[in-house]
Order: sequence, then structure tokens, then C-alpha cells
Amino acid sequence: MVSNAAEMSNDALAAEVEAWLDEHWDEQNRREKGTDRLNVKSWLGKLVDAGYSVPTWSPDWFGRGYSSKQARLIDEILKSRNVIGRSQDRYNLGAVTVYRLGSEQLKSELLREMLTGAQSCLLYSEPNAGSDLAGIRTKAEWSTGADGGEYVINGQKVWTSNATEATYGMLIARTDWDVPKHSGISFFIFPMKQDGVDIRPINQITGESEFNEIFIENARVPARYVVGELNGGWKVLQTALAYERLIMGEGATERRGKQKSSVPPLLELAKKHGKIDHPVIRQKVAQAVAYRQLNSLNMRRAKAEIIANGSSSLMSLGKLAMSRIQHGEAQVAADILGAESMLDGPEFRDSANMNFDSAKAYMNSIGGGSDQIQRNIISERILGLPREIEVDRNMPFRDVKSG
Repeated sequence: MVSNAAEMSNDALAAEVEAWLDEHWDEQNRREKGTDRLNVKSWLGKLVDAGYSVPTWSPDWFGRGYSSKQARLIDEILKSRNVIGRSQDRYNLGAVTVYRLGSEQLKSELLREMLTGAQSCLLYSEPNAGSDLAGIRTKAEWSTGADGGEYVINGQKVWTSNATEATYGMLIARTDWDVPKHSGISFFIFPMKQDGVDIRPINQITGESEFNEIFIENARVPARYVVGELNGGWKVLQTALAYERLIMGEGATERRGKQKSSVPPLLELAKKHGKIDHPVIRQKVAQAVAYRQLNSLNMRRAKAEIIANGSSSLMSLGKLAMSRIQHGEAQVAADILGAESMLDGPEFRDSANMNFDSAKAYMNSIGGGSDQIQRNIISERILGLPREIEVDRNMPFRDVKSG
């Protein structure tokens, strides 16, 4: 039976979660108790059924209806015990979007699958529609078929992470060309494992190939997989982008393991290289630590708002701040290393990490809406400044010039 957290003290809630983990989770081996290896789908199913994976969601949809404060308490316990599958009500973009804006039929069909291992990727940007996503030209055309009909998709997407592993894509496509650009877009949950989907990796300056370009030719998506209203995809996209910016604002694009230590990495680096007593370096390290702490407090406020309202412009502050943090810390690391920062390779691990972080920072500055886009959002939606002029905003998209 799911407990009512509103009637529980923090100590009682913590004790309940700890007792459940003691019974079900092998922390040392990071697997379900009573098994000899981790079965991700089985474990996620158990965590989802317990209500601990999406604690802020309704009990009707695998949650417990907890507040953001109570959810944070659960998250801290799960994190301390290396539990897989925590905080999916914040980090699982596909599931969050379906939960927030999907139909009851869509939630019934897809939510559990998404929460127990089916990955999603983002099919938003196009070669000629990156910063201005409303300018997309991938088209979705209605086709009568079984199970209520379907849409035929043709177009190209770019900068898509995890495309090869994804079961579903969160796709925006144009369904009406005779209305202004923001009004003719629909949002689909798009099955990735089908004919007509060609995935090609993009090689990055870091040596990774996290991103892909996707060519879609006569692929199909069931009509019931439309999220929100037909031609109302722009509103759905804003919710999905808010959660993406939340993730990026918390540093998801950083080098793995960078922020695991309780001691700030720059402080460790300054000590290691004998610069901890250098007054200018000390000031720069202190400023970097302060930026992270300030962003953490802002993101906590934004999380509470997004849980309550489904979206928050404060996410743009966090994402922009994380770009500033990542670029700034790479520069401070270079200042600490001095001439050594020009070296690279496994024998110069600190310099290699600095160079990687410096290049990787551009991912946060571009993905989820560029830094320039975040500044526009902050100026218009938070500061209340006049909107940027868009000459094509109110004309039928069919008449918009492109090239």
C-alpha cells in the first residue's frame, strides 16, 4: 500500500524508503536482491511499482503525489545507495512529456514501457531550423489506415543524441502549411525501429559521436501517438524543452564523474599543482564554486515550479548559467595548469581533461536552445522586455521564404 507522504514526517518517509531498499536492492553489486546479475527492466519495474521512480506523479500513473521536497528526500536516499532509475519524473524526457500532455490512451500504452527501459531521443532540430525551431519543414501527412489512421513522415533531423539506442523519438513535424509557423506543428511519439529511418553519426571535436543526423522517408506513426492537440505541438514542445533545460542546467553534458567528489574539482586541481595559495587563482576558484552553488539554488526553485506548473522559464537561467560555469571552469583549469594546458594524451591526464571540458562546453551552449536563445527567453519571459521582431511570425508558413 502506498503511504500518504503528506501525513509522514521526513524521518518516517526516509525510514520507509530505506527499509524497502534493504529488502529489494543489493547496493554493493548494484542489482536486485536474489539475482546474480542486473536485469534493468525487472529492477525498473519494481522501482516504478513502488512509486519511488516518479514520486511526484499521480498514484494513478506510478507515482505517489509527493511534493518536490519529499521527492528530493527520496532522490537523495536512492542516490546515496547507487540505485538505478531514480528521478524519472525529472530526467526521463519521453515519459515526462507523455505524462504531462499525452492522452489517457497514450499513457496507458506507453508510460510503463518508457519508465522501464525504452529510451527516447529528440527529433527537433533540422539543418535549416535550429535556433528557430518553429521553422521546421519535416512534414507529417495523414493517411487512412488501421487502428484509427496514421501519419506518414518525411524530412531530416540533426543533433539527435542516443538515436541508435532509442525506441521512440519525440518528433515535431508540420501538419498544416497554411497557418503561421507556430500554429501548424504537431508533436508525435515516433517509433524509431522501422523502415525509412536512416541514422548517421556525427563526429565531434571531443572524439565522441553522441549526436546523429536522421533521414526520414515515408516512415509511419499511429495517429494515437500525437501528444496534445493536432497542430498544437508548439505548446507541447515548450514543456519538453523546459525539462531538457532542467537536465542540462544540472550539468548533464559534463564529463562523467567530474562532480562526484565532495571537494570541488578546481580546488583539488589547484592543490595538486601548488596553486592553492596563489591569490588570483584562489579568487577564481572561489568564484567558480559560488557560481555552482548559486545555480544549484536556482535549479531547486525551478524544479518546484516545473512540478507545479509543468514548465518554467527559470530553466533558461539554469541552462545559461551552466554554460557559463562549464566554459569558465575550463578557463580556470587552464590558468592553474599554465603552459602544461597545451599538452594532451594519457600521460598528461589533467591537461587532457581540461581540453576535453573546454570542447565539451559548447554542447551545453548549443543543445536545448543556444545561449542566445536562452537570453531571449530570459529577457522576454522573466524580465518582461519587448519581444524580438519576427517578420514571418504571422504569415502562412507556406509563404515563408527559406534557403
